[in-house]
Formats: sequence, structure tokens, C-alpha cells
Amino acid sequence: MMDGAGAYQVMTPFGSPSGPIMVGRLGRYQVAFLNRHGPGHRLNPSSIPYAANIFALKKLGVRTILATGAVGSLRARIRPGELVIVDQFIDKTYRRVGTFFDGYGAVHCEMADPVCARVRGLAIQAAKRARIKTHTRGTYVCMEGPQFSTRAESLMHRSWAGDLIGMTAMPEARLAREAQICYCLIGLVSDYDCWQGRTGQNGQRLLEYIKANIQTSSQRGQALVQAMLDQAGLLDQQCPCRHSLELAVWTDRDQISPSKRRAYRVLFL
Repeated sequence: MMDGAGAYQVMTPFGSPSGPIMVGRLGRYQVAFLNRHGPGHRLNPSSIPYAANIFALKKLGVRTILATGAVGSLRARIRPGELVIVDQFIDKTYRRVGTFFDGYGAVHCEMADPVCARVRGLAIQAAKRARIKTHTRGTYVCMEGPQFSTRAESLMHRSWAGDLIGMTAMPEARLAREAQICYCLIGLVSDYDCWQGRTGQNGQRLLEYIKANIQTSSQRGQALVQAMLDQAGLLDQQCPCRHSLELAVWTDRDQISPSKRRAYRVLFL
């Protein structure tokens, strides 16, 4: 648990997280910040230790995650520089540890609504109050990467009713649910994915365009997070997310290793 402000190095059964976790106070809350890509953005999306990150945050006492991440737009109406409060995911990842419970037992969490509806509602309210233009829903297609989509893939993602394309939300959201943490994701739109084409833009000009859009959306995202931290209600012990393991463990308790139960106890708090 967090004892006070500072940088925390946290060890987990899944190794070390992406980097030190910075703890301080913002608005009404004590806040823990973790850069999923690590210091200097050194970790590509497939190399991020998602399980260690979520476990470390839970071990420190985190109960709600406000995540942000750069995304490409699959819809003309979702413009670069804008924000999207994500409500659904399509998971295309295949190289990542997607559960805490391999070697523990059969644990099946409900994922029909993978983002905390309560916290999403607070994000929508905060955006309105702060007058931040925000799309209130969107389906995020999470691809493995690190390469970007082919044009055929981008068109396929649109046909799947995807609204955004990114590389980092999964298995992050799944693991947050397994850790009984409320999870909300704000997509920072960097550009249109390649379905639209990029006529007349050379590589350097395109990179500058994307960086400018990320800066704009990041500033708006920071303002939205700050507005959320200034309001009550982010922490709620009665939220269904905080009880997602109550009916999820299907393995008989006496078949689960006592050492595993001890090591994973923090997930059940």
C-alpha cells in the first residue's frame, strides 16, 4: 500500500512493471502514475509487462485506473486531436500475457462491458463541465503491432464497426477487470488510420502532423483527467468492477496451491 508521495519500485509475481510508479496528490485523490512504455518510451506495445503493471498498481492500493493512449481514427467524424471515451474493445493481440491466473485455476471474469460504466459516466460529465469536446463512446481495435495496419486491414477494422485502432489497451483492460479495478480509457486521436489514404504527405511532414495532433489531444486529455480528479465518486467499493472475482473462480479451493493463493491475495482485495 502507498505510504506517501514518492517513486515506488514494486515487485510482482509477474516481474517488474514498466518503471517506477510515481505517487502524489492531485485534486481530491492520492494518485499513482505509471508510464506503460517505460522511461524514454523504450518498450514497444508487445514488450510492455501488462500483468506486472496492473498487479503493481493493485498492490499499491489503486482502485480506479484512468488510462490514456494514442489511437488512430477509423471514422471521418472522429477527428485528429479529439478525445474518445472508449466503451468497447476488439482484441487482436496474441503475444501477451492476458490473464493473471494461468497456473492458478480456471477463472472466468465477465467482460461484456469491459470499461467501468460508472467511471465512464463521470468522464462524460467532467468533459461537459470543462467544455472539452469528447466523443462519448467508441470501439477500440487493439492490434499486436508494432507495425501499423495494412490498408486492407484498416478497411476490415472499419467493417467490424471499429472506431479506433491502437496497440496498448489489451490485455490491460482485461487484467484490470481480473484485479477488480475500475478501468476507463480516454483515446487520444493522433491521425486517421490508413483506410483514408494520405495523399501529398511525405514521411517527415506526416510525422510532424501526428506529433502536433498528439500534443493537442494530450493537452485535452490532461484537462479531462484533472476535471475528473476534481470531482467526487471515482472510488466506489460497491461498483460491480470491485467484485468481479466473486463468481469468477471455478476451480475448487483445495485444488489451488496455497502459495498461489498467498501470492495472488492482493487481486482479491
